[in-house]
Amino acid sequence: MSFLAKMIEILVMVLTFTAMVSSVPNTKVTRVLCNSGTYTKGDPFATSLAYVLAELETATPLQKSREYYNISPYPNAFAYGHAACNTNLSSADCQTCLAAAKQTIFSSCPSRIGARSVLYDCTTRYEQYPFND
Repeated sequence: MSFLAKMIEILVMVLTFTAMVSSVPNTKVTRVLCNSGTYTKGDPFATSLAYVLAELETATPLQKSREYYNISPYPNAFAYGHAACNTNLSSADCQTCLAAAKQTIFSSCPSRIGARSVLYDCTTRYEQYPFND
């Protein structure tokens, strides 16, 4: 077998192997911070928050930087958000991690006007006021 043919065979094997490898995002919680302020059921902030968190979960994985800031479009109760993922994650793994971060926020900081969930491979934060991370 010629050298070139052997190199092509090795390359095909390596590419096949790497295509089969998949990773699972590390969703271990490293920190959760909750704002002391709360909102009540029916508060317009709840609608703004739902919008912000849903958009963070879907838009962040599509960004090459795996980072996204947003603001709700509802002027009567703004919510501001930021999410980021480890840039080594695939879009699907980033979305999985952000879903876990959102679940952590809801279980640890119910009805809070601000919260941050930091997982090993991603982070999500929302507040009732503008911020920069």
